[in-house]
Amino acid sequence: MSAVQLKDALTRLKRAQGQLGAVIAMIEDGADCRRVLTQLAAVSSAVDRAGFKIISTGMRECQAARGRGEEPPMSEEELEKLFMSFS
Repeated sequence: MSAVQLKDALTRLKRAQGQLGAVIAMIEDGADCRRVLTQLAAVSSAVDRAGFKIISTGMRECQAARGRGEEPPMSEEELEKLFMSFS
């Protein structure tokens, strides 16, 4: 998969990276635990959504390869295993 295909996932991960830095700073500064956990949940959700986006892109890539009569880069079993690791 190319960076172009994964642009949305990459954007989400970069945003999560910034959010995580903010969470670390909040903890270091002694911020309220509710605020810290709210922001940490947002980071976790962003990372999960990026993972699902990568998996769905892989699924589309495999389907397109099959449609062209080519061997897909991953088997259905590999894709399922990756998907299940995020659920």
